Amino acid sequence: MAPDPMTQARQFTAADAELAALGLQPAGKVHAQLPAAALIELAVQRGEGILTDAGAFAANTGAITGRSPKDRYLIPEAARPDDVWWGPVNRPMDPFVFDRLFDRVRSYLQSRDLFVTDGSACADSRHTLAVRVVADEAWHALLAQRLLRPPIARRPELTIVAAGGAKADPAADGTRSEVFVVLNLDRRIVLIGGTRYAGEIKKSIFSVLNYLLPFGGVFPMHCSANIGPAGDTALFFGLSGTGKTTLSADPGRRLIGDDEHGWSDEGVFNIEGGCYAKTIRLSREQEPQIWNAIRFGAVLENVVVDPRTRRPDFADGRITENTRAAYPADFIAGAEPSGRGGHPRTILFLACDAFGVLPPLSRQTPEQALYHFLSGYTAKVAGTERGVTEPEATFSTCFAAPFLPLHPTRYAALLHERLRTHGATVWLVNTGWTGGGYGQGRRMPLPHTRALVRAALDGSLSGVPTIIDPVFGLAVPQACPGVPAEMLRPRDAWPDAAAYDAQARRLAGLFRDNFRSYAAQATEAVRQAGPREWP
Repeated sequence: MAPDPMTQARQFTAADAELAALGLQPAGKVHAQLPAAALIELAVQRGEGILTDAGAFAANTGAITGRSPKDRYLIPEAARPDDVWWGPVNRPMDPFVFDRLFDRVRSYLQSRDLFVTDGSACADSRHTLAVRVVADEAWHALLAQRLLRPPIARRPELTIVAAGGAKADPAADGTRSEVFVVLNLDRRIVLIGGTRYAGEIKKSIFSVLNYLLPFGGVFPMHCSANIGPAGDTALFFGLSGTGKTTLSADPGRRLIGDDEHGWSDEGVFNIEGGCYAKTIRLSREQEPQIWNAIRFGAVLENVVVDPRTRRPDFADGRITENTRAAYPADFIAGAEPSGRGGHPRTILFLACDAFGVLPPLSRQTPEQALYHFLSGYTAKVAGTERGVTEPEATFSTCFAAPFLPLHPTRYAALLHERLRTHGATVWLVNTGWTGGGYGQGRRMPLPHTRALVRAALDGSLSGVPTIIDPVFGLAVPQACPGVPAEMLRPRDAWPDAAAYDAQARRLAGLFRDNFRSYAAQATEAVRQAGPREWP
């Protein structure tokens, strides 16, 4: 007879004791450190989701299908209260309110089963963080296990308590809504309630490391990374939906990781142990590595699945455009097992340009790289955040504004030091629209974007003549194998040149307006590296 995973409950008494130290003493079962197969079995038994035809576990998160950045709060370290970048991203919460919310979570969890999974973050052992996730749903523990690195022999240094059904009382707690994501940096606890969107677990860990790593001299980065045949490391910066996962999953290169990395004095290392890929309109033909990774042990989030055939419909966005797949990095064929690489030779900034005016590929000077890093221009892609139903232009500093506890200039200074010390060619890649803006033009064809990226990585563009874009001042290659010449020059791709000029003028103005927030901290050379005033 197959073993019942329920019989494995409470065999880890040390976990029970540490839960008790947090004030968590549930009357239900505590399932600690279960393997993936047992968590999947429990999740199916509990009705948390279903298995697909390929064996992946599929779950829905309910009404909330993306992050809730306006419901994120932060409690600083007592020793460093002035280091936090306070504002719309980091809202303060009184420790008294945190305690009240934690009491509400404890009460909510009292009668429920708990699922405890330990793991770690950061492939560089000098910076590894022991992480524990405590959740009231088996699939949340499963997803955390898929994305974290293996556990280490240390007590938890960061604890995530995810209780999706526990809700805040805005009138009593002073929260914006019933949702709360609280990063208590002083106590190294993250409290999540009111939302079952599992991405909050992942991004909370990243946010905490964006605070901790710079104090250790490490540059934390919202980027994917891979290694070429010659051992050359490349970084792909960008927000969700800009192509980090898709473009870094290249069968000709070894994947280090798809989303979160650190850059230390020794080189680049993956923060995570898994990938969290967007799957909307995923196809076997264009993204075979990701397609093949979605098998038993992977988790699908908010993907429509046929109830009879159990076949996922990745083209169906009726639940959300923000459909996801979580799987260990080694589900990608040829992934780099160490999760580490050398100092990068090439850096690519990915921007999903909803205006359709940025070149599909352009080379940047170091000053332009710092300008565009601080700007972080892209478009919010539908579904990634609550309330976003179609792409809209936005600026997300350092390509990671929702996850930055420190001021953006702290991260820009780390990038500047790395570029100065190690050197790297920096490119801006427009994965957004061409021939017109959103609703008029079309999305950049993925095969053309891949051709441009590969040419930038293998050095085949080094001898190609460039022209300077008259608006953005970027060096644009005049030719690239496999890419139509008119697509390289966005103005030529538009049917109406005057309409292009108007949109380019508009976007250039938005860049300049946005950069005023950082102008005082930037050098004159960086301030002058942005879009030019329209003649």
